[in-house]
Amino acid sequence: MSQKFGEIRQIAFVVRSIDDALRYWTETLGVGPFFVMRQVTPDDWRYGGEPSPSPQMSIALANSGAMQVELIEQHDDSPSAYRDFLDSGHEGMHHVSSWTTRDEYDATMARMRDAGVAVAHEGAINTMNVRFAYFATNDAPGGLYYEMADLLEPPIYSFVEMIAGAARDWDGTDPIRNLG
Repeated sequence: MSQKFGEIRQIAFVVRSIDDALRYWTETLGVGPFFVMRQVTPDDWRYGGEPSPSPQMSIALANSGAMQVELIEQHDDSPSAYRDFLDSGHEGMHHVSSWTTRDEYDATMARMRDAGVAVAHEGAINTMNVRFAYFATNDAPGGLYYEMADLLEPPIYSFVEMIAGAARDWDGTDPIRNLG
């Protein structure tokens, strides 16, 4: 448990090819099923604290036990912590995430900003009623970004629970499930 951000509920990987990553995770590691959203464009995008063009990306989510695994492929050159990571020659584990209620999200954002913790990028997925922010905690050796998302609210949390339930009951069939 992070004393600053809350319980780590997700590990996330930024990849150059989401399809290659999906094959690896499902075939080599046996994790799945993955729920894939292609061509996602976040709303209210801010990079380095300033309004910025939103990146186009594909996102895949699955669970391994209680831990959610996220795969992200950015399809364009819009400014983001994902693009920064890839442009620096990296691919792979990028961030961990804690999930909060809306009130906890607002309080943590205020507390982190007051403490001078930089927000690398932030945005929302308005159709899912969720906000997220990536804190720039990655400058230490081996460091990574820390994401916070207000997922502990209905109706979005039922989506999170559906992904976890699918993993518990997964028999290896239909490993990649595309969402609209």
